[in-house]
Amino acid sequence: MYSTILIPIDVAQTDMAVLLARAAKMLAGKQTKLICISVVEKLPAFALSALPPDLTEKAEAEARSRLEEAVKSADLKASIEVRSGQAAQSILDAAKEHGADLIVVGSHQPELQDFLLGSTAARVVRHAECDVLVKRVSN
Repeated sequence: MYSTILIPIDVAQTDMAVLLARAAKMLAGKQTKLICISVVEKLPAFALSALPPDLTEKAEAEARSRLEEAVKSADLKASIEVRSGQAAQSILDAAKEHGADLIVVGSHQPELQDFLLGSTAARVVRHAECDVLVKRVSN
């Protein structure tokens, strides 16, 4: 059994939360700590200067609200965390900080841009220092 499972959830695709929660529950023991994380992409400085100053805070608050709803609908007892930054790196940083021994991440069918740039799930798999379970969903 795993002691700490990190579950990254894209709040734009909260239906994935139920699938990820189901996978995490199957691998969790009674003492397993579950952590759901969502990452708000950080905008470049030049873009921020033209936008309202509280845009990032509002985006993080909205992400937290949607993440809380997703966790509740997935019937998951987990702590919730929202970070700002690049998604894959933020997930990897959170896994390291929490001492996660498993990351349960969702992935979609790869599209052309994924082969050129790489998906978040692919980056997490390549660079994680712990086990990674990728739950694939079709588009």
